[in-house]
Amino acid sequence: MESSPPVENGDAEMAAGDTWEQKGSEPSQAEAEPGGDGGQAEEDSPQEEGMEEEEEVVPTPKVVPTQPNAPKKEHVNVVFIGHVDAGKSTIGGQIMYLTGMVDKRTLEKYEREAKEKNRETWYLSWALDTNQEERDKGKTVEVGRAYFETEKKHFTILDAPGHKSFVPNMIGGASQADLAVLVISARKGEFETGFEKGGQTREHAMLAKTAGVKHLIVLVNKMDDPTVNWSLERYEECKEKLVPFLKKVGFNPRKDVHFMPCSGLTGANLKEPAEYCPWYIGLPFIPHLDSLPNFNRSSDGPVRLPIVDKYKDMGTVILGKLESGSISKAQQLVMMPNRHTVEVLSLLSDDVETDDASPGENLKLRLKGIEEEEILPGFILCNAENLCHTGRTFDAQIVIIEHKSIICPGYNAVLHIHTCIEEVQITALICLVDKKTGDKSKTRPRFVKQDQVCIARLRTAGTICLETFKDFPQMGRFTLRDEGKTIAIGKVLKLVAEKD
Repeated sequence: MESSPPVENGDAEMAAGDTWEQKGSEPSQAEAEPGGDGGQAEEDSPQEEGMEEEEEVVPTPKVVPTQPNAPKKEHVNVVFIGHVDAGKSTIGGQIMYLTGMVDKRTLEKYEREAKEKNRETWYLSWALDTNQEERDKGKTVEVGRAYFETEKKHFTILDAPGHKSFVPNMIGGASQADLAVLVISARKGEFETGFEKGGQTREHAMLAKTAGVKHLIVLVNKMDDPTVNWSLERYEECKEKLVPFLKKVGFNPRKDVHFMPCSGLTGANLKEPAEYCPWYIGLPFIPHLDSLPNFNRSSDGPVRLPIVDKYKDMGTVILGKLESGSISKAQQLVMMPNRHTVEVLSLLSDDVETDDASPGENLKLRLKGIEEEEILPGFILCNAENLCHTGRTFDAQIVIIEHKSIICPGYNAVLHIHTCIEEVQITALICLVDKKTGDKSKTRPRFVKQDQVCIARLRTAGTICLETFKDFPQMGRFTLRDEGKTIAIGKVLKLVAEKD
C-alpha cells in the first residue's frame, strides 16, 4: 500500500482495491468512527467496484471480480439535493467512509489539505468534489458520482450541485435517480435561506418530483451545530415548514417522504444511531436505505437509454442510465432521433466491464458506426423493433409553479425532458384543469398564471425523443425553465403528428 504513487486527486481509485487486499490483516478501518464497529465496515467493503471519478480516464481498476454465483445486487441511484452548503457532499463523503469506500488514510490526507487551506470542515466533501474549483469554493458544480454498497443493494450517489446557476446540471442528476435525499440544514438562519423564495430547497424538491423520484428522504443535517444541539423543537419546526410544500409538489408525506435528523460532519445517525438523539427512534440513514422495498423495472421492455454525455476514447463512448430493456455486448441498436444503426462494442456498468446490463444501471457504452459529433445529450438508444417516438409537437398537462406574470400562447421557454434540453414554445392553451376535481374547462383559456394547471400544445425548435407519460413515465415528464428559474412541470399526454 505504501508504494502507491502519490497521484494528485487520484488515490480514490486505489482505495477500493486496497481495502480489499488488507481486508484480513487490518481491521482498523472503522475504529476512528465513534460507535462504528470494525466488523461492519469489513463486510461491506466493496469487492467489485473501481472507485474512479468520471473526469479521469483510467484503465479498468484491478479489482477481484465477484464470484459469478453471487446474486446481482439491485442498483439504486440516489441523488443528494438541497440548498448550497446544506452539507450534501459532506454527507456523501461520510457515507463513503462509513461503508469503507474511502479509506482512513485518504481522508486524513484530505483533512491535512483542507487544513492548509483553512477549510477543515470541508474535508469530507472532497471525497466527492474532486476538481480544484469545487474544492476552492466548497461548491459542487458537476454531478459527482460515487458508489457504495449495503448488504442488499448497490448504490450510486449522485451529488447534485445546490447552487442556483447549476440547476440544469442538477436536473440531469435527478433524471437518473430512483430516490432523492433532500438535505436541509437545521442551523439557525440556514434552513430559512434555503427555503425562502430564492432558495434552492423548494426548487430542488420540485425538480426531484418531476424527474420521477418516487421516494424522498429528508435529512435534517447539522443537528450537531451549537445553535441546534439536537433540539427536537428545531427538527419539528423544519419539518412543519417543509411538509405543506412537499404536498404541493405532489409527494404524499405519509407514504413517499421520510424525515430523519443527522450530522454529516460527525457522522451521527448515518450508520449508527446517535446517542445525543434519544427522541429519534427510526433506523439510521444507511440501514434505512437498505430496508427500502425494491424498485420494479421491466428488463423485458423496449430498450431505452437516454444519453447524458459522450466523448471520444478509442471510438465513441456514451454515458447514460438504462431506463428499460436490457443491453448486451455486440447488440445492434438504433440511435434516435437520427436513426443511426450502431453496435455495442463494449459496456461498463459503474466502470466495471460486463457483457449485459439490466434497467437502472449507469452505463458507459463504446459504440461502432457513429461519430461522437453526431450525438447530442438527449438522444436515445433504442432497439430496432421498438423505436421511441420522436416529434416536435405534443400536448401536455403543465402546472405553473412560479411565474410573476401571465403565460399566453407564443411563450418561449427551455424544455428539460429526460436528458434532453431544447427550446420550446407554447403554441396553444387547450383548457384549464381544476386542481381539486380534475375537471377540464369547457372554454379555451386566454392565459394561465401561477399555481394553475392547464393542458397546452407545445412545439420544440428541433425534433426530440419523447414518450407519453402513460406509456413511459421516465421519458414523458419535463420541466420548463426560463431566466434561470423553473417555471412549470408537466407530463406529455399525446404526441401530435406534423402537418406537412
